[in-house]
Amino acid sequence: MRHSYSENQIKHSVDIGVSNSIVFITFAPMGKISINLKTGSVEKKKNVVVGIDLGTTNSLVAVIDESTGKAKALAGVKDTKVITPSIIHFTENGDFVIGDAAKQALVDNPEMTVYSVKRLLGKSYGDLSEVANHFGYKIIDEDTESLVKIKLGERFFTPIELSAEILKSLKVKAETSLGQEVTKAVITVPAYFNDSQRQATRDAGKLAGLEVLRIVNEPTAASLSYGIGLNKDEEKTVAVYDLGGGTFDISILRIEGGVFEVLATNGDTFLGGDDFDRAIMDYWVKTNETLAHIQPSDQQALRLMAEEAKKTVGKGESFKEDFNSLSLELTQAQFGDLIAPLVNRTLDCCKNAVADCGVSLDEVQEVVMVGGSTRVPQVIDAVKGYFRNSTIDNSLNPDEIVALGAAIEADILAGNRRDVLLLDVTPLSLGIETLGGLMDVIIPRNSRVPFKAGRKYTTSVDGQVNLKISVFQGERDQVSENRKLAEFVLNGIPAMPAGLPKIEIAFMLDADGILKVRAKELRSGVEQTIDVKPQYGLTDEEVESMLMDSLKNAEDDMAYRQLNEAMNESNYMLVNTEKFLNNEDKDISEEQENEVRRFMEALRMSFETKDKDAIQRAQDDLNEYTKPFAESLMDKSVGKALRGKDIG
Repeated sequence: MRHSYSENQIKHSVDIGVSNSIVFITFAPMGKISINLKTGSVEKKKNVVVGIDLGTTNSLVAVIDESTGKAKALAGVKDTKVITPSIIHFTENGDFVIGDAAKQALVDNPEMTVYSVKRLLGKSYGDLSEVANHFGYKIIDEDTESLVKIKLGERFFTPIELSAEILKSLKVKAETSLGQEVTKAVITVPAYFNDSQRQATRDAGKLAGLEVLRIVNEPTAASLSYGIGLNKDEEKTVAVYDLGGGTFDISILRIEGGVFEVLATNGDTFLGGDDFDRAIMDYWVKTNETLAHIQPSDQQALRLMAEEAKKTVGKGESFKEDFNSLSLELTQAQFGDLIAPLVNRTLDCCKNAVADCGVSLDEVQEVVMVGGSTRVPQVIDAVKGYFRNSTIDNSLNPDEIVALGAAIEADILAGNRRDVLLLDVTPLSLGIETLGGLMDVIIPRNSRVPFKAGRKYTTSVDGQVNLKISVFQGERDQVSENRKLAEFVLNGIPAMPAGLPKIEIAFMLDADGILKVRAKELRSGVEQTIDVKPQYGLTDEEVESMLMDSLKNAEDDMAYRQLNEAMNESNYMLVNTEKFLNNEDKDISEEQENEVRRFMEALRMSFETKDKDAIQRAQDDLNEYTKPFAESLMDKSVGKALRGKDIG
């Protein structure tokens, strides 16, 4: 029966059905609520933890089906597709459109539509300078050491913010499918992701309103999806070949008694199906000169056509389509020649991983194929040729494998599987205070112990000889909201200009939860070490309270962090611009200098707005105006050096 209620009663229409003694009320936005007719009580569903594959090209969310006990990818209520394209469109109204609905905007409005954002996570402009023009949207070049930002209209976004929008859409998809709120997740990342990229992924989850219980390597998730390692009597060495849309990983795993040990990993965080598409595009441009000067919207249309050509030849067919009155073709043989260098790069990574892991190629019993790009016949043939004595397993849908494995890991963390041993982890993140009162996490929560990690820092003031190091525990971005564990001073740093000292902060967490912190200035060898007990005095309730507090304040924390980071970057730019203006070789007119100072003053004034985007716009304006002068000064300095003079 379908009943419609007035707005005063309820805003949604409902379906009511009875099965045995339970009535199921289905609310359109959220799914089913179960009420026991005998007792009148609501039948609460158990707390669910979802598994998420945040992919370069596509993303998925999965969960363990209670009725079957098996992992399944979720499609939502109205949506019939489990795959969400990792595409974000920023509308004129300031809203985000995600997935298939944003795909057409790649052609209609490419400057406001972001794809392959996973490739930008944890990256600086210096990492991307050679490929920045491959994207239809604008990547901001502020400082080669800063993390990239993306300009959409008059707004500036980080890859973390945009990835969070994809995660929010997956969260909604899961909630509508399951009929309950979803707040906890396991998110997968390539095994080759560095700490910065992993932390960026965790931050994106936090911003999306998810408590990220664990960041799981995609190869481990893929192995779980195939059931590898779930049998405690099983012992084998497995290679996981993971070629997705934007990243490639090869991992050699030793699995014994339900414990996964990564023997070696290798890969490339900038190699995948997107590069196959780019190779096809470059081939068409090379053979059709008129394509070299097409508009951004046509470039995106051409990229989508290249993607379609890749899929067509992958099925054993030849491709031929018209594009702007041109006939574009691609045969299997041509495609094979185009991608051969890219496929060979994956094999080089495989060779490195095998060499590093200490086992022979013949000892690898099974190769698990993961990622949509492993559908390409040339890829399969190359893997079979290299792992010649191994079983090649590509029986599961390569697009869903990682998400399904993440769901299995999520089920383990939710405590629903008792047959798999989970090693001890640290319950809260550990880090130090950095400029602006921010928490810089060195050991993320849920890291397996024992654990060792470190990062390099530098000084912010010329001639600084002492550095105070404050150690904190917690999940908030502001250290004032976290628990202070220790504080000590690294003395005797040689007086050097700001930015020149190299100070390594190393955290070593042993199996008993004892944290040792070491600070060392690498140029001089000066160091200081202390022991900390990071879990001392924290009850389970306090840990839970700190986690809940971090979730409730995620958006405010992120806004605070972004504002402080924008101001810190701007201050750094102002200091360096002032140094440039005081340089005798600056070679600019008085009028140009006055204009530079006008931009500098505008940047200083923008601080008063407390608006991250306003600060970044002013920063971008100053950067754009001064860039030609900085390049000219650099050219002169290089010229002097080549003539045997010192660079001033």
